[in-house]
Amino acid sequence: MKRFWSLFFAAILGSIITLGLNHYFFSKPNQSSKTLIQSGELTAPPATLARYMTQLPTTLPDFTLVAEMTVNSVVHIRTSYERKSSVYDDYFGLPDPFREFFFGPRRREPSQAIVATGSGVIISQDGYIITNNHVVAEANTVEVTLNDNRVFEARIIGTDPTTDLALIKIEHEGLPFLPFGDSDDARVGEWVLAVGNPFNLTSTVTAGIISAKGRNINILGGDTAIESFIQTDAAVNRGNSGGALVNTHGELIGINAAIASQTGSFTGYSFAIPSNIAKKVLTDLLEYGQVQRGMLGVQIVEINSRQAEELGLGVFRGAYVTRVESGSAGENAGLKEGDLIVGVDNTAIRNPSELVETVGRKRPGDEVLVKYIRDGRERETRARLRNVYGEYSVVTADQNANTERLGASFEAVPAGELSQLNISQGVRVVNVTRNGLFGSAGIRNGFIITQVDRQPVGNPQELARVLSGKSGGILVEGIYPNGQRAYYGMGIK
Repeated sequence: MKRFWSLFFAAILGSIITLGLNHYFFSKPNQSSKTLIQSGELTAPPATLARYMTQLPTTLPDFTLVAEMTVNSVVHIRTSYERKSSVYDDYFGLPDPFREFFFGPRRREPSQAIVATGSGVIISQDGYIITNNHVVAEANTVEVTLNDNRVFEARIIGTDPTTDLALIKIEHEGLPFLPFGDSDDARVGEWVLAVGNPFNLTSTVTAGIISAKGRNINILGGDTAIESFIQTDAAVNRGNSGGALVNTHGELIGINAAIASQTGSFTGYSFAIPSNIAKKVLTDLLEYGQVQRGMLGVQIVEINSRQAEELGLGVFRGAYVTRVESGSAGENAGLKEGDLIVGVDNTAIRNPSELVETVGRKRPGDEVLVKYIRDGRERETRARLRNVYGEYSVVTADQNANTERLGASFEAVPAGELSQLNISQGVRVVNVTRNGLFGSAGIRNGFIITQVDRQPVGNPQELARVLSGKSGGILVEGIYPNGQRAYYGMGIK
């Protein structure tokens, strides 16, 4: 018995010694770490890093369900165009006397058919499809192929070059379609899928993340263009134009439109038109037959912190006003050159693209609350937006047809600029397209029209009235901002 108790106490003593040594040796590194952290030699405790790492996903997300939801709603679009071979083709509408006077007897050559392809997204079960304007603009025929290889002829409902969007329709019911998501809620770093038909390879799905928002890449041209792209690194190539950019819920948050590339092939960046812009354009095309744009009437640029400091603004996030158009909504609201616009209604404005997008969602006659910085202090004013002709009403089909026919938009010229050029009235030409009548005649952006067939024009409304009654050859007179006077002869059908 004595021996038993001796062994028992020895075992207990051994356990106590073992536990003590274990605590002593294994707690010393922790104490050392604590000392190092307190002394500033380490910047973060290992435990914090370990907890963060355990929250990271161990596998990539599974896109199979979203892909299955999406591919049947994205279509292949095939368009055909007629390439006219006459030497006069760029001078739309010139009557024969004008043609022969400027170019000699007309040579007639057979036309050539051009075939182009792209993508589109079904947005309703009865066959409405959204795509890019550049996919279908000026097409003679539009053919749509569904993912199950059914083929339909489509008709163009409407187009909008300022956003590069178009609406077409096929006659069929019960089609799969994509619901719109809220592109404002899309976040940088969020996973997205690009679905389209690159290189005529139907139903192609690529994945990436949103790299940036509100990108302006100056691809559409013109002062009235809306460029506020969603930038992604999802692979997009030729033929993807007009396809879908969807989030992980299978919602349409963008229409793929362009890539940044020196070779014409994908090099890591692609750009999509936000779905909230697309919804506004489609609603206008269905309700009015043309897009209704509210115009604030200011020219804006982006500035950095150094420029803001030099200007005494104190803030550099916003859209800096470099010019306010005469008679515009901005002038009537009291905005001035040098103001920094930082908000519209409840939307913060951090750069010019965001201002263009936010105002571009409004219609003529809408009133907005504009927040801006002047003299280092934030102020507010209300502005009632006008249309491209300087009016509060929606643009009519006749006005829109006249703008499309001429291939340009127009705006008033400030009185101070008229005085500097020593002219009493004029209308500035903006957003000139290459294929329009003005662009074909050689008129460039910034040209100020003073007379049409010797009739003075002083604002966009007067110009529209004068041109509405014209047909055949006309003479347009005016001056460029550098003082160079110019005269252009053209024909109107």
